[in-house]
Amino acid sequence: MEGMQAYGAGKAGGAFDPVTFFQQPQTILRIVSWLFSIVIFGCIANEGYINRPNEVEEFCIFNRNQSACNYGVFMGSMAFLCCVALLALDIYFPQISSVKDRKKAVLADIGVSAFWSFMWFVGFCFLANQWQVTDHDDDPLREGVDAARAAITFSFFSIFTWAVQSFLGFQKYKLGADSALFSQDYTDPSQDAAGGGPYTPFGGDDLESPAGDGGGGGGGQAAGDGVFDGTAGYQRQDY
Repeated sequence: MEGMQAYGAGKAGGAFDPVTFFQQPQTILRIVSWLFSIVIFGCIANEGYINRPNEVEEFCIFNRNQSACNYGVFMGSMAFLCCVALLALDIYFPQISSVKDRKKAVLADIGVSAFWSFMWFVGFCFLANQWQVTDHDDDPLREGVDAARAAITFSFFSIFTWAVQSFLGFQKYKLGADSALFSQDYTDPSQDAAGGGPYTPFGGDDLESPAGDGGGGGGGQAAGDGVFDGTAGYQRQDY
């Protein structure tokens, strides 16, 4: 019973093991994606806006396209928050006792990770294209070149980190739930017994009672009490 799992986690109520948690591939990928989002956000927010020596107003280093910088900053900050939320879900996931809720959590993980992989693909293409057509004479001191290239590079890496997270989530979904241990429609056996399941009422006539005994009815009642005393209605199940 120890090996039984539902969607990659055992029965609810187990102790949290931080060492095992941080050694899981999915946790490592979430932390890596979290770091990549910080790099992308930091590079564009700090060095993505420059100005020519003869200009006062700053402009986006990606072809003077403000949308490119806004996209990178927004994506970096939102991916950062999303990674934190998914890590929190991973920590709480083994405590979810409902198989249906676990299934919803896994499907949400797959969808969110696939969405971010797609969005980083769009972001990489957008930033790379704008960087390709940028007039580098606008930055004669080459101040933000490294930052722009770092943002593009880590956008590219983020495509794969999020895609692998989606794949690992799909692997958890394929594991499903062990129906022998986790029941989606579990019913208390005592309720079945109360409803007259496997037990039938004892008849009024007791075959073992003396034929002419005037207290036959009482004897039948005593025999009935001996058959089922209410203490062994069902065997204990180790769920």
